Amino acid sequence: ELKRRILDFELVPCQLLMVQEQANIFGISRTPVREAIHKLEQEGLVVMAPRKGAQVATISAQSVRDVLEVRKAMECLAVCLAISRITPQERIALRQAEEAFATASRGNDLRLIAQKDEEFHKVIYMATKNPKLDMLLNNLREQMYRYRFEYIKDANMREDLRREHREITDAIIKGECERAKAAISIHIDNQEENILKNL
Repeated sequence: ELKRRILDFELVPCQLLMVQEQANIFGISRTPVREAIHKLEQEGLVVMAPRKGAQVATISAQSVRDVLEVRKAMECLAVCLAISRITPQERIALRQAEEAFATASRGNDLRLIAQKDEEFHKVIYMATKNPKLDMLLNNLREQMYRYRFEYIKDANMREDLRREHREITDAIIKGECERAKAAISIHIDNQEENILKNL
């Protein structure tokens, strides 16, 4: 619940997370709150500030670059692993996920658009048959989640996203690793450019 509140900006960057206050809000003891805060710190959503305690992390331009640099390398690995391991059913699921995102992106429900984007990438991660890679990539995507809404608010950006998803899907289905890597790299570079513009 703390994570959801951070990702949805109910808890804003730099806001202090007082353990006792959060324990009171949730009606629980301090120990699970401390454990949750520690886990959120490991995920990059909370930082420990000297003499202040835990606070919601901000994302600097350098942090965005660092996260997306790592994510791009891992996504390139993911698309090639997916190509070598994807099942016929997963090929169908990938195309359906791409089309579901395209349909959602023509509407105005930003949460639905973000959800369909998550589902599209999840099909690729699952096709790698590598749960560790799936876990790491999901963690990196969550660190950027707070800024995704700014990116998808722009209808012109959504047309780019539809085109990028289609190119990634076509490359994976046709088994073209280098093409898939180029497509996912462009996808992430464009995300970086637009997130930095909105910071």
